[in-house]
Amino acid sequence: MVGGGGEAKAEITEGNVKVNNEVTVQKRKKIRHGDIVELNARVIKIALNPDQKSAEFINTVISANKNAKKKKKAKSKAPVNSSESAKKPSGERTKRKPTSV
Repeated sequence: MVGGGGEAKAEITEGNVKVNNEVTVQKRKKIRHGDIVELNARVIKIALNPDQKSAEFINTVISANKNAKKKKKAKSKAPVNSSESAKKPSGERTKRKPTSV
């Protein structure tokens, strides 16, 4: 229907969205089982039963989130070669020893 939340908000603000055959301007409207949503002559009837969520689906979502976190941690802990760090000058100044005159 729309590409994202920004587009959806614009359509709602312009009055192009109907919920149960009534124009709605409420951007965070709660949609329930049996509601009919209409936008640009496209009609969708909501059929949701949250009590019958598949355990397999829930486990898939949880494992996907865990795998994404592991990959993110692995990327952030990339090894640094000691030869590379020796070639690059550090941004910090080293302390000088006092010299006697």
